[in-house]
Amino acid sequence: MQIQFLGTGAGMPSKERNTSSIAFKLLEERGSIWLFDCGEASQHQILHTSIKPRKIDKIFITHLHGDHIFGLPGFLSSRSFLGGESVLTIYGPAGLKQWIELTLQLSKTHLTYPLEFVEVTEGMVFEDDKFTVRALPLQHVVPCFGYRIEQKPMQGELLIEKALAYGVPKGPLLGRLKAGHSVQLEDGTIVESSDVTSPPQPGFIVAILGDTKYCENSIRLAQNADVVVHEATFDHSTIELAAQYGHATNTEAAQIAKQAQAKNLLLNHISARFLKHDLIPFLEEVKAIFKNSYLTNDFSQYEWRKNELIEIE
Repeated sequence: MQIQFLGTGAGMPSKERNTSSIAFKLLEERGSIWLFDCGEASQHQILHTSIKPRKIDKIFITHLHGDHIFGLPGFLSSRSFLGGESVLTIYGPAGLKQWIELTLQLSKTHLTYPLEFVEVTEGMVFEDDKFTVRALPLQHVVPCFGYRIEQKPMQGELLIEKALAYGVPKGPLLGRLKAGHSVQLEDGTIVESSDVTSPPQPGFIVAILGDTKYCENSIRLAQNADVVVHEATFDHSTIELAAQYGHATNTEAAQIAKQAQAKNLLLNHISARFLKHDLIPFLEEVKAIFKNSYLTNDFSQYEWRKNELIEIE
């Protein structure tokens, strides 16, 4: 799994930071990419990455503020022009479907692929054999949701020497054992997958939190997460202003990660009020509370591999 930030700014775009959009790359796990929010010019940002729009098959929207959705019409149109044919599912609060359909209708935009909508409410919003996605409402000035993505336990590794010792020949039977199935040998012997594979490995947990004040649902979504993505629009000196606008400070994000006993914290949605030299003490405030914290920039990319978060340069 990889996470790439296409936009890490708050409100209006700046020269340094575009508006909110996160690419959640599941190319190894599912052969696809999920997008969380799609701020203005997200498709422009994608041009500077290796992301192929047709690989994006799900978009999760946290709330309906423009800096999180104004990039949708352009992206949907370009995905069509670029040969996208597979279904694209958009998850988000009430009103999102109406806004997108009206925009496409009035602009006479025809898509070459089916568009599906899921109106998000509290609870499970997606599940398949590999992943679940749950949503909880956060505390912003408009309805806003955070998402918790959990990878289901993965099949253990095939212990090939042990399998050969059981008399399993090289070939397709080994693949069936690795996939979790039992096999029958020519002499009638049944070999169970659990006999020749290591124990199932736990999957990863990622919490992606939309714009929000400090709230209990953020802690619930982030509980024991491997990676928490949390907004940090303000710093500790402007905590009252942050609450007034339904946002969190850098130190509040750190408190959320700490109380949730998460492993890593990625800070995004940074106000343009913070210049480059301001961000050094900004991050130091966070690390004083939660050590494994990272300040993201546009195009920052992180990989979760072997239970470790690694920044890709």
